[in-house]
Amino acid sequence: MGYKEVYESWKADPEAFWLEQAHAIDWVKAPTKALSDEHAPLYQWFADSMVNTCYNAVDRHVENGRADQAAIIHDSPVTGSKHTITYAELQTRVAALAGALAAKGVTEGDRVIIYMPMVPEALEAMLACARLGAIHSVVFGGFAAAELAIRIDDCTPKAIIAASCGQEPGRIVEYKPLLDGALEIATHKPEFCVIFQRDQLPVALEPGRDVDWHAFQADVPPADCVPVEGTHPAYILYTSGTTGQPKGVVRPTAGHLVALNWTMKNIYDVDPGDVFWAASDVGWVVGHSYICYAPLIHGNTTIVFEGKPVGTPDASTFWRVIAEHKVKSFFTAPTAFRAVKREDPKGELAKSHDLSHLQTVYLAGERADPDTIHWLQDMLRIPVIDHWWQTETGYTIAGNPMGIEALPVKIGSPTVPMPGYDVQVLDEGGHTVPAGTLGAIAVKLPLPPGTLPTLWNAEERFRKSYLDTFPGYYETGDAGMIDDDGYLYIMARTDDVINVAGHRLSTGAMEEVLAGHPDVAECAVIGVADGLKGQLPMGFLCLNAGTERGADQIVADCVKRVRDQIGPVAAFKLATVVDRLPKTRSGKILRGVMARIADGEPYKMPATIDDPAILDEITSRLKTLGYPQQS
Repeated sequence: MGYKEVYESWKADPEAFWLEQAHAIDWVKAPTKALSDEHAPLYQWFADSMVNTCYNAVDRHVENGRADQAAIIHDSPVTGSKHTITYAELQTRVAALAGALAAKGVTEGDRVIIYMPMVPEALEAMLACARLGAIHSVVFGGFAAAELAIRIDDCTPKAIIAASCGQEPGRIVEYKPLLDGALEIATHKPEFCVIFQRDQLPVALEPGRDVDWHAFQADVPPADCVPVEGTHPAYILYTSGTTGQPKGVVRPTAGHLVALNWTMKNIYDVDPGDVFWAASDVGWVVGHSYICYAPLIHGNTTIVFEGKPVGTPDASTFWRVIAEHKVKSFFTAPTAFRAVKREDPKGELAKSHDLSHLQTVYLAGERADPDTIHWLQDMLRIPVIDHWWQTETGYTIAGNPMGIEALPVKIGSPTVPMPGYDVQVLDEGGHTVPAGTLGAIAVKLPLPPGTLPTLWNAEERFRKSYLDTFPGYYETGDAGMIDDDGYLYIMARTDDVINVAGHRLSTGAMEEVLAGHPDVAECAVIGVADGLKGQLPMGFLCLNAGTERGADQIVADCVKRVRDQIGPVAAFKLATVVDRLPKTRSGKILRGVMARIADGEPYKMPATIDDPAILDEITSRLKTLGYPQQS
C-alpha cells in the first residue's frame, strides 16, 4: 500500500489500525481494545494491556537471536573514546542496575531523576527504571541548580542518578556541585543519589546519601522485568512553559512502544540490525524517542554521540561518524547542519569520507530552511527529509513516510500528516481555513498512541495549554498552512506570526528568503513593537566563514530580497549582522527572548540557553538600531 492507502486505512478504522501495529510488540497481556474514550477529551490507548518497555527494548532481542548484535555504539570525540555494547551486554548491565535500584527500594510508580551526559550509562539508567516500572525523568546534564530543583519538587523522585561531570569541547562541566545545589534548594529530598564517576572528574560522595554507581551494584541479584499496565507512565519529560514553570509531559507505556516501533520502518525506513543515529541529547525528546527507545525496541543499533557538529575537532565529525559506523539513517536538527555549512560552505570535508551506507537524512527541531536542504541534497545526493513533531507527541506529526512511499519533496514543507494525526489549520474562531491560508495548526482529537495523555499532576494546566482554545482539537502552538496537495507548512510558532499594519505575516517565510542569500549561514526574524504599524520585522544575520562582502551590503541585499519575494507589505527594513544567535542547547533559536529585549520587556533567562553571553551582543546590536524605543 502507498501512503494514501495507509492513511485512509487508519482514518477508516483507527482502532483496527493501531491494534494491528500492536502485534509487533511482545505483551504480557495483549490489548483487546485500542482506544478508551470514557473520559474524553482525555483519552487512553491499550488500557487493558500489560507490558514492559525494557523487555521489548532489550531482553526479547537477546532471546530472538540478536544477543551479539551491537545495541549501543558510544562515540565520544570530546574524550577520545569509542566502545560498543551488544544486546547481551546491555541486558546484563541494565538488569544489574535495576537490581541495585530495587534493593534500595525503588519500585513500580516511583520517580527517578536522571542527570547524565551523553554516555551509555544514561540509556542504561532509563532502561533500568523501565525494567522496574519506575518512572524516569531525564534532566539535561548541566542544567542549572534552580531548574533541577524545580523538577525535583514537581516529580518528587525517590532517587537521582547522576554523573560526576559532563565533557564539553575544551572544558569539564561539574555536575555534582549543581546537583548538591539543587538538593539544598529543593523542598523534596530523594532517599539516595547514584553517582557515576567519570575518569575526567571523580568527586567526593555525600555520606548517607550518595552511592557509587559500580559499588552499589556489587553482590546484588539482577532484576527481572516488571509488567505494568498499558497506561502506566513510562517517563516524565519537562518542556518549557510560558509561565516559567516547566510542564511535565507524561508518556504512556503501551502507546509509546507501539507508535515508536511503527515509525522506525514506516518513517525512517530502517530494518532491524541497521545502524540508526539521532544526533541529539538524552535530555530532549529526540534523545528519548530516537537515541534510546525506538531504535532498541525495533532491534537497531543506536549511536550515543558525545560531541558537537563543529569543534570536535572540526566540521567533519558528522561525516566521520556516519562513515565509520555505517549509519543508514541520520537524524539531526537543521541548526547543526547550518553550523557545519558555515564552517565548510562548499562541503569539501564530506568528500573525504565513505558515506555510501547513508540512505536518508532527517531534519527536525527547527524549521528546515531551503538553503540548508539544497546544500545537503547537492552534496550527498540522497533524500533530505524535513519532518515535524513536538515533545508532547514524542514522534512525527507530519513527515515523509520513506518506508511506505517516498513522496515528492516540497522544500519548506515537512510533507503530510502521518496516520494518527488529522491535522487542520484553523482561524481564531476555530473554523478550518481554505488551502494556502495561514492559521493555527491543530490536530483533531483523539491524538494517536504514545502522545501525551496529560501533564504530570497538572490536568487543568493540560486542558488550558492544549485543549481549551479549540474544543475537540489539540492546539500545537504552531502556525502554518496546508496547500492544495495536502502538504503542511510550518511557518512559525503562533506567537511568531506578527501583525504589520493589520497584515498577519510569518517570520518563518522571511527567514526562508534571508537564508537564501549566498553569504547568510543562519538567520532569525522577530517582530518588534512599532508605534505606527503595530509591529515591524527585524532580521538577525550570521554570515558564512570567508564572506568577502561587507555587512552593510549584505543587509541591503537582504532587505531587497524580502521586498522582492514577499513584497512591500512585509515592511522589512531592519536587519543587522551578528556573530551568533541565542539558542537552547537543543538548537532552538530564542526568538521570543530576543523580541522581549527589543521591546524593553522583562524576560526570564531560559534554563536551556546554550550561552547567556550571546544575549549581551544581541542587546548591543539592538541599541545600535534604536531598540528598545524610548516612549
